[in-house]
Amino acid sequence: MAAIGLKIQELRRRRQLSARQLAIRSGISHSTISLLERDRLSPSLDTLSAILEAMGSTLTGFFSEIEATTPFSPFYRADELAEIGRADGISYRMVGINHPNRHLLLLCETYTPGSDTGQAFSHTAQEAGVVTKGSVEVTVGEETRLLVAGDAYYFDSQTPHRFRNPTDSPAELISAITPPTY
Repeated sequence: MAAIGLKIQELRRRRQLSARQLAIRSGISHSTISLLERDRLSPSLDTLSAILEAMGSTLTGFFSEIEATTPFSPFYRADELAEIGRADGISYRMVGINHPNRHLLLLCETYTPGSDTGQAFSHTAQEAGVVTKGSVEVTVGEETRLLVAGDAYYFDSQTPHRFRNPTDSPAELISAITPPTY
């Protein structure tokens, strides 16, 4: 997470407010604001929201500005893909974890033999994928298909869905979810 203290301080100075004035406006103690600005304390969402509101800003606007200035590389080596699953079951290696304002979740998925996402689940998004190796059984709503290398899927994620590898060989696929809500 990017250090936010300097951004709070910068925003306060743009508003030509002293730390004491901001403390009075926000209802947050002067000492807390001082600690936050020096990155000696991480604020709760309520505290940060109160400080930003006192300066006429929002959490969304504040973090969008931080993300827009965070350096990142558009390229990722295989060993730089962040594991957000379990390498010993269903591995979800994420592309672009540090990309600012990310609107897409791109995953390299690996399903060990017999692995299963469990009971069908849903979330607000759309997702698509292509099987690149092996076989994956995909259930969307009441429909189930065994997809093999080269086969693909695209569905509204609000429909309950489930993935599993019913074979004795590993399966791999590349998937995308937007917005990145999984």
